[in-house]
Amino acid sequence: MFATYEEALNWIHTTRTFGKKPGLKRMEWMLSQVGHPERKFKSIHIAGTNGKGSTLAFLRGMLEANGQIVGTYTSPYIELFNERISVNGDPLSDAEILRLANIVYPLTKELEKTILGEPSEFEIITMMMLLYFGEGHADVVLIEVGIGGTYDSTNVITPIVSVITTIGLDHMNLLGDTLSEIAVNKAGIIKATVPVVIGKIGKEAMTVIENKAAEQDSTLLKYNQDFFVTKWQTLPTWGEQFVFEDDFIRLSPIQIEMLGRHQVENAAVAVETLRVYSHETGLAINHEKLLSGLKHTFWPGRFERINEQPLLVLDGAHNEHAMKTLIETIKKNFAQQEVYIIMATMRDKNIQGMVDQLEEIPNSHLILTSFDYPRAAGIEELSKVALKNGAVTEHWQKALVDSLNEMDETGIVLVTGSLYFISEVRKYLNETND
Repeated sequence: MFATYEEALNWIHTTRTFGKKPGLKRMEWMLSQVGHPERKFKSIHIAGTNGKGSTLAFLRGMLEANGQIVGTYTSPYIELFNERISVNGDPLSDAEILRLANIVYPLTKELEKTILGEPSEFEIITMMMLLYFGEGHADVVLIEVGIGGTYDSTNVITPIVSVITTIGLDHMNLLGDTLSEIAVNKAGIIKATVPVVIGKIGKEAMTVIENKAAEQDSTLLKYNQDFFVTKWQTLPTWGEQFVFEDDFIRLSPIQIEMLGRHQVENAAVAVETLRVYSHETGLAINHEKLLSGLKHTFWPGRFERINEQPLLVLDGAHNEHAMKTLIETIKKNFAQQEVYIIMATMRDKNIQGMVDQLEEIPNSHLILTSFDYPRAAGIEELSKVALKNGAVTEHWQKALVDSLNEMDETGIVLVTGSLYFISEVRKYLNETND
């Protein structure tokens, strides 16, 4: 057992192994030992290649504005491990993390003695979350899938409503090489008769989801078919405005302070999800409070403006699907400006694919770099990437300083490639400014 928070965290992080076999048997075994806490609270389950975190943030904002106590489970964290399990945006205290780790630790030791073997790091953290919310600390819990869906540790819950935001190529070594294979995995969160809200998803993946929903007798609500966005415009200040409509409600105008068409889509998915949730649970929703909740939603690392003059933006785009979305936002809003891009990413990503897209941005200067993380692509790997007019720099801090010095007052510096990378940059900038 652990005496301090640091000891508990060290144990969690040193259990880096993915479970020996994909599947939910280890989770189910542990949950059966502690009275099934996952059955004791209301939840919304959110899967998708990209957009999970932002959709969750919009939902949290609207629910909180309507007086709900909202639990969240997200990954990865941006600054502090405790963020992963939060209540109304406040991370759990060190003391709570220690207490939960001390409940889960003996369970893992017992589990190790079985044929199932030891749990993974993600399974341990998910167990801590389920135990905590099973104690009744929130009115509703928003749970973000880690990877995939079917075999994800979070897939032991039966939510009030399920959400699939987007489907693109990512984590192919685990989920499959085609959109259909990945969709099969994401659609694994669809439970019998539980309604599912679907974001902007292409035909190939949608067919898979439709088949799974039919099999499970689940109602599907699709973006641009069952709910719609109209009159979208980017605000002169930072943000977007649009009208939301489905068969039941019309909300006009909705304003959000997060930039990009994709955030309009994420917000629309969140609004439809809330409408379904309120219908299923009888929760009364005040539309003025809903609009206020959306307007004040913030999610770090999603085209996040860290500094206005010079303009410095952090974005956690970490796969080709997200990079395409990021580039659309840049081309729409910063077409005339010089764009300095500093990118570090994981070695298991399609780095060449992301670089090729970034080099399409007019007036851009791309710098590839690395950072201190076990899975980060190193300088040696980055040096093999074919660049048209980019460069490779060992130290991202130098790349950042050089870019800020070179740019004129209308330029933009964009740091991207990995949520883990922007987490490190964010921390560095905060310490520098203290």
